[in-house]
This record gives sequence, structure tokens and C-alpha cells, in this order.
Amino acid sequence: MRTIATGLLLAMALVFVVLHRLDALFPAWGTPLGYGIAFTEAAMVGGLADWFAVTALFRRPLGLPIPHTAIIPVNKDRIADSMARFLRENFLTPQVVARRLHGFNFATSLGGFLGDPRREEQSRVRAGAANLLADVLESLDPEQMGGMVKQGLKGQLEKIDAAPLLAQMLENAIADKRHLPVLEALLRKIGEVIESNEPMIREMIHTRANAILRWTGLDERLANGVLDGAYRLLAEIIVQPDHPLRGKVDEALTGFVRDLRGDPEMQARIARLKSELLANPALGGWLDAMWERARTALLEAMRNPDKALSGALGQSLGQGLAQLGEALSEDLRLQMMVNRFARRTLVGVSARYGSEIVRLVSETVKRWDAKTVSDRIEGAVGRDLQFIRINGTLVGGLFGLAIHTVENLL
Repeated sequence: MRTIATGLLLAMALVFVVLHRLDALFPAWGTPLGYGIAFTEAAMVGGLADWFAVTALFRRPLGLPIPHTAIIPVNKDRIADSMARFLRENFLTPQVVARRLHGFNFATSLGGFLGDPRREEQSRVRAGAANLLADVLESLDPEQMGGMVKQGLKGQLEKIDAAPLLAQMLENAIADKRHLPVLEALLRKIGEVIESNEPMIREMIHTRANAILRWTGLDERLANGVLDGAYRLLAEIIVQPDHPLRGKVDEALTGFVRDLRGDPEMQARIARLKSELLANPALGGWLDAMWERARTALLEAMRNPDKALSGALGQSLGQGLAQLGEALSEDLRLQMMVNRFARRTLVGVSARYGSEIVRLVSETVKRWDAKTVSDRIEGAVGRDLQFIRINGTLVGGLFGLAIHTVENLL
């Protein structure tokens, strides 16, 4: 574009010279030639003026120390501060970020990306994430990292008030009747334990029965009655949703929830149990072993993509991403939750780190040398600036033609 603009200016100069020669050779053509000369003369003035204006932004025209030229290199630091202030005031304030994000559905966009099996980006994302994770795990000291993971997990668990959390979990389970499968499984397990220990139970009854019962054989009937009654009671509780003992269990759980919420003694007991559990060396050993197994398995999977473990991991990860994408695309409640979280996170980032971000921009530009700043800005907008030169040449010529026409009319 610079070549075109300069070529147009040189063309105007060439036509100007040719028209002047023709005017000298053919005086009778003076009037029509005068319009052409006026056009080309004004076009050169307009082209040269705009060339000076555009060049003065980035360097000194012809290397001359003309005041108020090389504007961008001379004012590099002030431009950097102005750019940072512009970004801060127009893009990175919480109000602006919240307004620009309003109505944008992050969840649907993410769901469409993850749910499309034809996207090759997913495999690249998985491969990149796997390599990055492997590099991070190998670069960290295993013992130190394991200790940090264990201490971090214990620290988070120590901050949790276990009693209200347990109360909320039990209350939700009771409200949704999620405790019933657990109760039924427990009753079945009790039945299996009784069945597997029938000889021992019968022996206990025979041993504790008096001599008369043993002599009459009633001890055997008593043992049969106890076992049959236990089996019948367990079966009735399992198959009858309105069995009275189910109600007793619900009452007991409801009372336990009430104590967890309002009984200081119960809350202190739960807190003490939690502390004892966290202080138990067995828990630390279990966490260490779990971390090491997880670390070893991840490294093996990420560094050996041809092995079955890694293939299964990649396949599972891909299926998981696809299922997540489907859920994000179809579940309105999940979309609302994800979008709210994304908006709050981005607004929070702008509020906390907006000044740091714009300072990074400002300091980066200030560290550039003047030529780098000029080259980068000119590379970004230089094409449009050359259009200014072209327009200046043509518009200048038209104004010159108009002035010459008015002059002849007067």
C-alpha cells in the first residue's frame, strides 16, 4: 500500500510535468490543460501533506528534526500509560465486564464444543493436558509434594465443621429417601450374618437353656422360633414400606440430625471424633499410599499412550467430556450454575487483578525500544494510513480542480 500511495503521488508529478510541457507547446489548449494542471498540482500538495502527516507519526520525515514529529517513539511511555488506562476504564472494570458478559451462555458454547465427537481439538486438548500433567508431576519432589497434598487435605478437613455438614447430608438423604436402600442393604447383610452363624446361635441357646428345656427338647424349638422370628422380622421390614420399625429408624435419624444441629455436646463429640481420625497415623499412611499410587498410575498412563491403561484413560476421558458437553447443552439448571460461576469468576478476576493486567501491558510497552513500538503499531494500522495518503492525493486534486473552476468563473 505504501508503494501504491507513493506511485500515485509520483504519477501526479509526472502528469503535472507533461501537462506543463503540453501547455508550452500548444498554447491554444491552455484552458483544458489548466484544469488538469490544477488537479495534479493540488493532488501533489495533498499527497505530500498526508505523507508528511503519516510519516511524522512513526519517524522524522527525511530525518529532519522537525518539531512534533516521530510522535509515537518520542511519546512511547505516555502512550503505554494511555493504553493501560484505556483498557482499565473500558474493558477491565467489574461493571463493564458484567455488562459485556450478560446474556453470553458459556455453558452452551462449552457443551457444544465438548459434545461434538468430530472435533479434533478434543484429542489435542487431552494430549496436551496429559503431557503437561506428566511434566508437572515429574518435576516435583514426590515426598515433598505428597506431604503438601496430605497437609493441604488435612488442613481443609480441619476447617470443616463436621456436625452441620453431616446433619445437612442426613437431612437431604432422609428427605429424598436415599437412606432406604442403605437400610435395606444393612438388613439383608444382617440376615446373611445370622444365616451363616446359625450353628453358633443354636449352640448359645442350647447352652443357656435350663435342664428341663433341654430334657424336653424345647430348646431346639426355641432356637427355631428365634431364628424364624428374626428372618421374618427382617423380611417384613424390607418388603413393607410402612413397617413401624422403618418409622422408628426415621425418627432416630431425625433426632440425630436435630442433635447435630443444636446439641453442643453432640457437636463436640463429632468434632473430637474428626480430630482423632485426622491425627491417626493410619490415615496419614493411607493418604501417602493413595497419592503415590495415583502419581505412579498417572505418569505411566501419560507417558505410555500405547498401553491399555492410557488408552482406557483417554477413552474414559473422552466419554466423560462428551457426557459433560451433553449435560451442559441440555440441563438448564446446570447451564445457569456454570454461567453464574463463570460470570462471577471473570468479574472477580477483573476486580482483583485488573490493575495488574493493565500494568503488565504498560510495563511491557515501556520496555520495548522506540523502533519496536513504531514497527508494531505501523504493522497493525499502516495499511489504513496508506489509504489516507491515497485519499489525500485524490481529494486534494479534486479541491484544486474546484478552486480552479471557481477562479475561472470569477
